[in-house]
Amino acid sequence: MRLVRQASVLLLWAALVTSRGLFAQAVVADQARVALRPIDLRYVQPALPSLLPSPASVKALYLNAWAFASSRLWQLLRLADETEINAFVVDVKDDTGCLLYPSSVPTAQRVGANLCARARDARARLDTLLAHGIYPIARIVVAKDPLLAEHKPQWSVHLADGELWRDRIGGAWVDAYNDSVWVYAAELAREALRMGFAEVQFDYVRFPDEPRERLATAVFPARRRGDSPRLAVHRNIRVLKSLIAPLGAPVTFDIFGLTASATDDMGIGQVWEDFSSVADVVLPMVYPSHYRAGAYGFAWPNGQPYRIVRRALEEALGRSRAPDAAAIRPYLQAFTLGRRLPRYTPVEIREEIRAAEELGLTSWVLWNPRSVYQRAALRPYPSRVSQAGAVSAGGE
Repeated sequence: MRLVRQASVLLLWAALVTSRGLFAQAVVADQARVALRPIDLRYVQPALPSLLPSPASVKALYLNAWAFASSRLWQLLRLADETEINAFVVDVKDDTGCLLYPSSVPTAQRVGANLCARARDARARLDTLLAHGIYPIARIVVAKDPLLAEHKPQWSVHLADGELWRDRIGGAWVDAYNDSVWVYAAELAREALRMGFAEVQFDYVRFPDEPRERLATAVFPARRRGDSPRLAVHRNIRVLKSLIAPLGAPVTFDIFGLTASATDDMGIGQVWEDFSSVADVVLPMVYPSHYRAGAYGFAWPNGQPYRIVRRALEEALGRSRAPDAAAIRPYLQAFTLGRRLPRYTPVEIREEIRAAEELGLTSWVLWNPRSVYQRAALRPYPSRVSQAGAVSAGGE
């Protein structure tokens, strides 16, 4: 067994040094699984974290917890091994309030977040990402947490009669004025970093984006005299940063793409400069399908992926001129919204990437809520481009 383990470690080092991972060494890896059956090579912890890519050049895919916890992960790893992808954004807490793995954070235990944990072997799977040279980012949803709202009603948005306030699809929200909500998110983030994630990314760092008449019925118990959504969000993203900074990991935030062009906080508490002055990285979600007709002068924004993304990011760059402004890493659309046309094929996705990279933004994240991605939308891994003069571009 000792010889088998030594052989497996040597194989891992060969894969890491000569290419992107075990899946990039297709023939050797397949043979090794047969020859070294007593040990599962996917669960080997790498000894050189310096092999991970720098956050300054992140090209990432979003993975929901189900994709991370299932055999889908191996398909996505193979895709990353063979393409330019070097990072995964993984749901550690999603917008249901459920966690990726059982947590030791007391609040998570008290509200039952561990009962719906998606991956009991999350640490081993995270080791796998590291072994493949994948930069792991923990995504944590903050204010849209129906599980926390149901079990901590004192932290929740209410109706006047004390019942939980709910959005258009029936989801309860926690009160973003309440500091405890943000401290809980920070505790989960610190735990994720100790497990081995390299960066934390906070989403839903805002108030609900609901129609005015519905928001008029919402009561925010933790609101202070003279407080506003913008003040609350700005105050609490600084709390997140201060609680995580001692661990030395980048603190990043997902925000509406429209934040880059809005002159106010859009009623949700998000102002571009507030995030740019606090975050290490800001991730504007510049999905063309989410822009209304007439945006930037285009009657059909969803049909203009290059132009919409470019215009949105030009505005973002224009508002990030301060020397200490956060880096910009856009979320790009890799999904088709319902029956809207066009369907987002590799052509549309590459056009979005082109728009970002022409502006000097070499980092980006592709978002597909189902975590399904098309190989032809991605460049092949650089060391493989010259092999046989071309690389197959079949879809996943």
